[in-house]
Amino acid sequence: MQPSAICEVLSRPLSRELLARDLARLAYVAEDGTPRVIPIGFLWNGSQCVMCTAKNAPKLPALRHNPMVALTIDTEVHPPKILLIRGRAELEVVEGIPDEFLTMNGTYTMTPEQRVEWEAGVRSLYDGMVRIVVTPTWAKLIDFETTLPSAVEELVRQQEERQRSA
Repeated sequence: MQPSAICEVLSRPLSRELLARDLARLAYVAEDGTPRVIPIGFLWNGSQCVMCTAKNAPKLPALRHNPMVALTIDTEVHPPKILLIRGRAELEVVEGIPDEFLTMNGTYTMTPEQRVEWEAGVRSLYDGMVRIVVTPTWAKLIDFETTLPSAVEELVRQQEERQRSA
Protein backbone atom coordinates (compact mmCIF):
# COMPACT_ATOMS: atom_id res chain seq x y z
CA MET A 1 0.00 0.00 0.00
CA GLN A 2 1.38 3.40 -0.94
CA PRO A 3 2.21 5.83 1.91
CA SER A 4 -0.22 8.42 0.49
CA ALA A 5 -3.08 5.87 0.60
CA ILE A 6 -2.19 4.94 4.20
CA CYS A 7 -2.11 8.64 5.14
CA GLU A 8 -5.52 9.17 3.49
CA VAL A 9 -7.09 6.33 5.51
CA LEU A 10 -5.50 7.41 8.79
CA SER A 11 -6.42 11.08 8.34
CA ARG A 12 -10.17 10.42 8.04
CA PRO A 13 -12.14 11.82 10.99
CA LEU A 14 -13.32 8.37 12.10
CA SER A 15 -9.77 7.01 11.94
CA ARG A 16 -8.58 9.93 14.09
CA GLU A 17 -11.34 9.13 16.58
CA LEU A 18 -10.29 5.48 16.75
CA LEU A 19 -6.60 6.39 17.02
CA ALA A 20 -7.48 8.44 20.12
CA ARG A 21 -8.81 5.36 21.93
CA ASP A 22 -6.88 3.62 24.73
CA LEU A 23 -6.86 0.01 23.64
CA ALA A 24 -5.84 -1.91 20.54
CA ARG A 25 -5.59 -5.58 19.79
CA LEU A 26 -2.08 -6.58 18.73
CA ALA A 27 -1.71 -9.70 16.60
CA TYR A 28 1.63 -11.42 16.13
CA VAL A 29 3.10 -14.88 15.60
CA ALA A 30 4.31 -16.52 18.81
CA GLU A 31 7.61 -18.38 18.98
CA ASP A 32 5.78 -21.70 18.66
CA GLY A 33 4.39 -20.54 15.29
CA THR A 34 0.82 -20.06 16.48
CA PRO A 35 -1.06 -16.76 16.28
CA ARG A 36 -1.61 -14.51 19.28
CA VAL A 37 -3.88 -11.53 19.77
CA ILE A 38 -3.60 -9.45 22.91
CA PRO A 39 -5.27 -6.28 24.13
CA ILE A 40 -2.69 -3.57 24.73
CA GLY A 41 -2.71 0.12 25.53
CA PHE A 42 -1.39 2.32 22.77
CA LEU A 43 -0.76 5.91 21.84
CA TRP A 44 -0.91 7.33 18.30
CA ASN A 45 1.85 9.92 17.95
CA GLY A 46 0.72 11.20 14.57
CA SER A 47 2.60 8.66 12.47
CA GLN A 48 3.11 5.56 14.63
CA CYS A 49 1.32 3.41 17.20
CA VAL A 50 3.42 3.25 20.37
CA MET A 51 2.86 0.50 22.93
CA CYS A 52 4.88 -0.25 26.06
CA THR A 53 5.45 -3.51 27.86
CA ALA A 54 7.54 -5.14 30.56
CA LYS A 55 11.10 -6.06 29.57
CA ASN A 56 10.30 -9.73 30.32
CA ALA A 57 7.03 -9.91 28.33
CA PRO A 58 6.62 -13.20 26.42
CA LYS A 59 5.71 -11.34 23.23
CA LEU A 60 9.15 -9.72 22.91
CA PRO A 61 11.16 -12.77 21.74
CA ALA A 62 8.40 -13.48 19.23
CA LEU A 63 8.45 -9.89 17.94
CA ARG A 64 12.24 -9.99 17.66
CA HIS A 65 11.96 -13.19 15.60
CA ASN A 66 9.06 -11.98 13.41
CA PRO A 67 8.30 -8.26 13.75
CA MET A 68 5.32 -8.24 11.37
CA VAL A 69 2.16 -7.34 13.30
CA ALA A 70 -1.44 -6.29 12.86
CA LEU A 71 -3.48 -3.96 15.03
CA THR A 72 -7.24 -3.68 15.36
CA ILE A 73 -8.81 -0.66 17.02
CA ASP A 74 -12.59 -0.83 17.20
CA THR A 75 -15.76 0.23 18.95
CA GLU A 76 -18.24 -1.79 20.99
CA VAL A 77 -21.40 -0.47 19.28
CA HIS A 78 -23.42 -1.59 16.28
CA PRO A 79 -22.44 -1.13 13.58
CA PRO A 80 -18.85 -1.43 14.72
CA LYS A 81 -16.22 1.03 13.55
CA ILE A 82 -12.95 -0.75 12.86
CA LEU A 83 -9.48 0.47 12.00
CA LEU A 84 -7.09 -2.21 10.78
CA ILE A 85 -3.36 -1.50 10.64
CA ARG A 86 -0.43 -3.66 9.59
CA GLY A 87 3.22 -2.87 10.10
CA ARG A 88 6.57 -3.86 11.50
CA ALA A 89 7.23 -3.69 15.25
CA GLU A 90 10.42 -1.86 16.21
CA LEU A 91 11.53 -2.57 19.78
CA GLU A 92 13.38 -0.13 22.00
CA VAL A 93 14.44 -0.95 25.57
CA VAL A 94 14.23 2.17 27.73
CA GLU A 95 15.21 2.89 31.30
CA GLY A 96 12.40 4.07 33.52
CA ILE A 97 8.82 4.58 32.36
CA PRO A 98 8.27 5.96 28.84
CA ASP A 99 6.16 9.11 28.72
CA GLU A 100 3.88 7.36 26.23
CA PHE A 101 2.99 4.72 28.82
CA LEU A 102 1.89 7.34 31.31
CA THR A 103 0.00 9.27 28.62
CA MET A 104 -1.75 6.26 27.08
CA ASN A 105 -3.14 5.34 30.45
CA GLY A 106 -4.27 8.88 31.15
CA THR A 107 -7.82 8.69 29.85
CA TYR A 108 -9.01 6.03 32.27
CA THR A 109 -11.31 7.41 34.91
CA MET A 110 -9.19 8.03 37.97
CA THR A 111 -9.36 10.63 40.65
CA PRO A 112 -6.20 12.74 40.98
CA GLU A 113 -5.35 10.75 44.11
CA GLN A 114 -5.81 7.43 42.28
CA ARG A 115 -3.63 8.69 39.44
CA VAL A 116 -0.81 9.60 41.86
CA GLU A 117 -1.07 6.17 43.52
CA TRP A 118 -1.17 4.36 40.15
CA GLU A 119 1.86 6.22 38.81
CA ALA A 120 3.84 5.58 42.01
CA GLY A 121 2.99 1.88 41.72
CA VAL A 122 4.11 1.80 38.08
CA ARG A 123 7.39 3.57 38.86
CA SER A 124 8.14 1.18 41.73
CA LEU A 125 7.35 -1.94 39.68
CA TYR A 126 9.28 -1.27 36.46
CA ASP A 127 12.95 -0.36 36.24
CA GLY A 128 12.46 0.01 32.51
CA MET A 129 10.15 -0.98 29.70
CA VAL A 130 10.20 -1.84 26.03
CA ARG A 131 8.59 0.57 23.57
CA ILE A 132 6.92 -1.28 20.69
CA VAL A 133 6.60 1.16 17.80
CA VAL A 134 4.56 0.25 14.72
CA THR A 135 4.68 2.43 11.62
CA PRO A 136 1.69 1.55 9.43
CA THR A 137 2.48 -0.12 6.10
CA TRP A 138 -1.21 -0.83 5.40
CA ALA A 139 -4.47 0.51 6.80
CA LYS A 140 -8.19 0.02 6.27
CA LEU A 141 -11.14 1.73 7.92
CA ILE A 142 -14.43 -0.20 8.08
CA ASP A 143 -17.55 1.67 9.18
CA PHE A 144 -20.25 -0.57 7.61
CA GLU A 145 -21.79 2.54 6.08
CA THR A 146 -19.27 3.80 3.52
CA THR A 147 -16.69 1.01 3.81
CA LEU A 148 -17.11 -2.72 4.27
CA PRO A 149 -14.86 -5.75 4.73
CA SER A 150 -13.56 -6.85 1.32
CA ALA A 151 -15.51 -10.13 1.39
CA VAL A 152 -18.77 -8.25 2.07
CA GLU A 153 -17.93 -5.74 -0.68
CA GLU A 154 -17.59 -8.68 -3.09
CA LEU A 155 -20.95 -10.14 -1.97
CA VAL A 156 -22.63 -6.75 -2.51
CA ARG A 157 -21.16 -6.55 -6.04
CA GLN A 158 -22.39 -10.06 -6.82
CA GLN A 159 -25.84 -9.23 -5.47
CA GLU A 160 -26.02 -6.07 -7.59
CA GLU A 161 -24.97 -8.04 -10.69
CA ARG A 162 -27.68 -10.63 -10.04
CA GLN A 163 -30.28 -7.90 -9.61
CA ARG A 164 -29.22 -6.15 -12.86
CA SER A 165 -29.40 -9.38 -14.85
CA ALA A 166 -32.77 -10.45 -13.37
